[in-house]
Amino acid sequence: MFNTILIANRGEIACRVMETAQSLGVRCVAVYSDADAQAKHVQMADMAVHIGGSAPADSYLRGDAIIAAARDTGAQAIHPGYGFLSENPDFVEAVEAAGLTFIGPSADAIRAMGLKDAAKALMVEAGVPVVPGYHGADQSDDLLAGEAAKIGYPVLIKAVAGGGGKGMRLVETPDAFADALASARSEAQTAFGNPDVLVEKFVTHPRHIEVQVFGDGTHAVHLFERDCSLQRRHQKVIEEAPAPGMTPEMRDTMGTAAVRAAEAIGYKGAGTVEFIVDGSGDLRAGGFFFMEMNTRLQVEHPVTEAITGVDLVEWQLRVAAGEGLPKSQDQLSITGHAFEARLYAEDVPAGFLPATGVLTHLSFPGGARADSGVRAGDTISPFYDPMIAKVITHGPTRATALARLQSALSDTQVAGTVTNLAFLGALAGHEGFGQSKVDTGLIARDLNALTAAPVAQPRHSVAAAMAVSGLDQPPALAGFALWQPMTRAIPLTYADQPLAISVQVIDAHTQLWSVDDTSVEATQSHGRWVIDGHPAPDVSVHDGTATVFDGYGLIYDIVDPLDVATSAAGDGNIVEAPMPGLVRAVFAKPGDTVAKGDRLAILEAMKMEHALLAARDGIVAEVYATQGDQVTAGAALVRLEDAT
Repeated sequence: MFNTILIANRGEIACRVMETAQSLGVRCVAVYSDADAQAKHVQMADMAVHIGGSAPADSYLRGDAIIAAARDTGAQAIHPGYGFLSENPDFVEAVEAAGLTFIGPSADAIRAMGLKDAAKALMVEAGVPVVPGYHGADQSDDLLAGEAAKIGYPVLIKAVAGGGGKGMRLVETPDAFADALASARSEAQTAFGNPDVLVEKFVTHPRHIEVQVFGDGTHAVHLFERDCSLQRRHQKVIEEAPAPGMTPEMRDTMGTAAVRAAEAIGYKGAGTVEFIVDGSGDLRAGGFFFMEMNTRLQVEHPVTEAITGVDLVEWQLRVAAGEGLPKSQDQLSITGHAFEARLYAEDVPAGFLPATGVLTHLSFPGGARADSGVRAGDTISPFYDPMIAKVITHGPTRATALARLQSALSDTQVAGTVTNLAFLGALAGHEGFGQSKVDTGLIARDLNALTAAPVAQPRHSVAAAMAVSGLDQPPALAGFALWQPMTRAIPLTYADQPLAISVQVIDAHTQLWSVDDTSVEATQSHGRWVIDGHPAPDVSVHDGTATVFDGYGLIYDIVDPLDVATSAAGDGNIVEAPMPGLVRAVFAKPGDTVAKGDRLAILEAMKMEHALLAARDGIVAEVYATQGDQVTAGAALVRLEDAT
């Protein structure tokens, strides 16, 4: 076993690797960017080395700086985590040329599976079923459109490099193909430096089921399957293991195919073979097709660990150090069921836009595993993926594990930024999901219900007002006359709507509140406030907001009565940047006539492209941004005016 390793990553996965490595007595070296100088993974490490600026290209993608840090600190091996350099074969070769061990597969194995078109051809040779499609080298627009017509719509355009839904577009009609192709190519070029795509048949009721494999370079085993069908824009939201409805026959067939794929490329370490599965009926052995192989540890690996009792990071370290496979296939078995929900800083009502902010409060309940790379006080920056944590639950049955997930999400507390917590809670409580009726289209079909804004009750407003005014803490009579109850107003807004809130403190244990003419009584009993018959929820007050920890977090804005509004009203015609990012393209020119829904610009933020559309018909009056500009949230990009 190694005595020192360097983790060439950040955030949650860096912390996850350190937990296992340090438990084995292995010292860990962290690397960090300017933005991560005080990050959790830096604090956890035995040593830490600064490697550059905040942007990934200036730090976590600098293979030379990472290798130099490993050599300078005496590390014997480098663990890449996932993302960044984890699937870069040139980096693997550079690590080995420096006399270090790469904790993962060989450069040849990564290259074999790194391009989806070549990987599919290899799988055909290995006897693994693949989705019908075009994977050729000719990338001309006309040929790709012609191949799509031959395959038959709907089709999926996919970047041949990379993953995570980037460079992927679903095309349902021929007239939409050209725009989708241009968009997919642009995003693929940005994310992977390779604009090439493939086109394949889209399975109309698809399920995404993947198989965890592990190899020693010669032989491989599988650690069963995960169902990752709950997706939004091809990005996984909630994963589970094992897959609902899986039969022993199909599990054996899929597992065998995945092992065959791994052994065909001499795979070493942890990897995932992803399959698209026909979910139109019962699962059957002939109804699955190879999509791609991820030659790294996956984000969702904890659900596999939960049902198998295997620590996959420990396996990675042992096999990379020269040991054989820790277990044979017949020694592996499934116990119970597990779920993982990905908690992100993102603005769900605004279309799941990535969000930034300082986490003023963060806590997770007992009884659930929470893998996180941030703590209260940390900043969610615009430079990296906005994941806050992965919440994982396990139980003897699917129903029990799902109930535990619902409870864990309900009891998770986050303040300081908007999150997708309420969305995750709605998904976990979705009737169809509870009945194992899952496919990749579930979220899109029920999006309105799943993204409905939480409704704040008068008792929630009272809880916020009590915390803001200090009336939730003794002495409750502070600031009030003793000879008669006096009324005090506490101005708050919720969802941009002002609330008329006032209170009369009757005595140390009784308060009478009014919220928009609704009367609410708050009483104190045994040291705990009860509001309208409900135990008072926890509240976090910080920097002009009060977050009530009920309903997955209800955010109130605190109104300073001394403030005078000074902002201009604006003309309602300004197209603004919804988040910090890079202006990837500008299509609007002064004088252009545009219609509602026309693309005016493309903003790249947190590894994804976001099209900025005209909100109404009009004339482009001014364009304030150019391609390549780095803009802040709220920056004006385009101004429209009425047609004359």
